[in-house]
Amino acid sequence: MRVTEVVTTLHRVTRERPIRNGRYTYAHSGTVLTRVRTDDGIEGIGWAGGQPGADQTIFQAALALGEHAVDLDVFDVERLWERMFQPKLFGRRGLTNRAMAAIDIAMWDAMGKTVGVSVHKLLGGFAERVPTYLAGGYYLEGKGLDGLQDEMREKVAAGARYIKMKIGGAPMAEDVTRVQAVREAVGPDIEIMVDANNAYSPLEALRIARRIEDLDIYWFEEPVHAEDYEGLAKVRQGTNIPIATGENEYTRYGFRDLIACGGADILQPDANVLGGITEFRHIASLASAHNLPVAPHGSALLHVHLVAAVSNGLIVEHVVTEGSGRRSLIHGDLTLDADGMVSPPSAPGLGVTLDEDYLKETRIG
Repeated sequence: MRVTEVVTTLHRVTRERPIRNGRYTYAHSGTVLTRVRTDDGIEGIGWAGGQPGADQTIFQAALALGEHAVDLDVFDVERLWERMFQPKLFGRRGLTNRAMAAIDIAMWDAMGKTVGVSVHKLLGGFAERVPTYLAGGYYLEGKGLDGLQDEMREKVAAGARYIKMKIGGAPMAEDVTRVQAVREAVGPDIEIMVDANNAYSPLEALRIARRIEDLDIYWFEEPVHAEDYEGLAKVRQGTNIPIATGENEYTRYGFRDLIACGGADILQPDANVLGGITEFRHIASLASAHNLPVAPHGSALLHVHLVAAVSNGLIVEHVVTEGSGRRSLIHGDLTLDADGMVSPPSAPGLGVTLDEDYLKETRIG
């Protein structure tokens, strides 16, 4: 059960068509893949993502940090995390935490495979099914209101009871019209989330919030800059739409500060970003102590285990984006049931597999 080797590789995929949110355009997708191998033949899989440039930094950090796992028992995740989290040496919050996440996640996958139990069960096994939402609604060249409406209808037809769309990347009046069009397309019984990806000032966020409040919005995600805690609190105080945020926050210490500002109704910790599953556990417990639900950002194959494991797990994000291509590096069984819910895989560990041929095609490091 001891780690004998940590192997990390870097992969990059070019999208068929670039997508855009309120602040960023994504033409490529980088993945840092880590494999933790043990003396009894187990291989755990972990990963983290980043855009070109950032992915190289995460990759190099993971190469260095992976050495800290060698000779540890796969169950020693707390010990490993403290070995890796050395703020003076590697930085307090940022891309290094993503590198830590890839290694930590691989340890948990290996741990589950060692004892023949899913990560969801290892972490507590609170629920067997959890709600999910289908995210999309990106800005795409040539995509008008009709295209947006068709996309959202397709998500509902696929079983979604919750859907998410982007705002903040168009003039405010246009975005209000886009939200109105989505509500018209899906009807009154489907929950709609809007995501600004930090695009607004507090004043702008309040203005658009007040213009869409009557459309029964489930949450308003990342309305302002991730570091603007004061502005976030002002937005929350000024609208009746629940505020969701946290996908760009790092470690339990960052979430401590986010909670203290009083700006969030729903926390969105991303285990691929904040330092891994080990740190996610601390954050979920911290959130629970403040009666806050957690709705992790991205990576449904990972986060379905974490949401289902804890009592304050709210919902899983499943991202289906245009222009991404159909092939994936990492595969897993994640199917919406008739109620729009998903279940964590029962296979040992995370229950994911790799497309080894595609990994070879996309490897750049």
